[in-house]
Amino acid sequence: MMAFLLMLGNTLLMAFREIRRNTMRSTLTTLGIIIGVGAVIALVTLGQGATQKVTSDVASIGVNMLTLSPGAERRGPGAQVQAAPLTLEDATAIEREISLVAAVAPSSGRGTLVVYGNLNWNTTVTGTTNDYYVVRALKIAAGRQFSDMELQGGSPVCVLGATVVRELFGHQDPLGASIRVGKVSCQVIGTIESKGSSTFGMDQDDFILMPLLAFQRRLSGNRNISSIAISAVSENDTEKVKEQVTALMRERRRVAFSAADDFNVRDMK
Repeated sequence: MMAFLLMLGNTLLMAFREIRRNTMRSTLTTLGIIIGVGAVIALVTLGQGATQKVTSDVASIGVNMLTLSPGAERRGPGAQVQAAPLTLEDATAIEREISLVAAVAPSSGRGTLVVYGNLNWNTTVTGTTNDYYVVRALKIAAGRQFSDMELQGGSPVCVLGATVVRELFGHQDPLGASIRVGKVSCQVIGTIESKGSSTFGMDQDDFILMPLLAFQRRLSGNRNISSIAISAVSENDTEKVKEQVTALMRERRRVAFSAADDFNVRDMK
């Protein structure tokens, strides 16, 4: 044991002597090691932070969400036409027949000029139901959601995203005010909590929500559904829900066994 300690002491003594003789080389070597290790730690930390931010942004778009939309239908060599739009009955069938679904929100949207007093703003207006708040993880900041009477009667009421509130009202309270959405006078009944910009620069607060029937009657002029947002009961169920929605829609849209889908089911994961 003594012999080992003596050998270890001699080795350390020799190492310190060499460091003193080559101070500059030792300093540069140590500095290189410190910079290298620090750079690796910084890169790993940045990577983890970026991953968490992107994951958070995707989660903020919706809860366990899938999006069903019409696809392109191929007719003849190289020719493609837009497939038939979705219907409200499709959304009802998904909600009724797929048990692992927590919420189903049919919607249609369009870019529209909105006006309040002498201020105006171009935004996206979406006609939908109250399930949209659940699927898209939206929280009411002030006011309320649509009532059953407003949804069934197609009342011209609207809920504003934070960007629209800022651009049209500034620091004023928008609740109860009437704004012009396209050519439609719409009463503001609520506002949505801000989500800010996503990692990709998309403004998540620049929108207006209306009851689906009001949007169809007063803005779009048809009963088409441009997309259906679907929330699975849990994150583990999304793949199974996707398979079930695909099978159900192929049946409802009478897609031949050997034919490609004329719709798309996107999983946010």
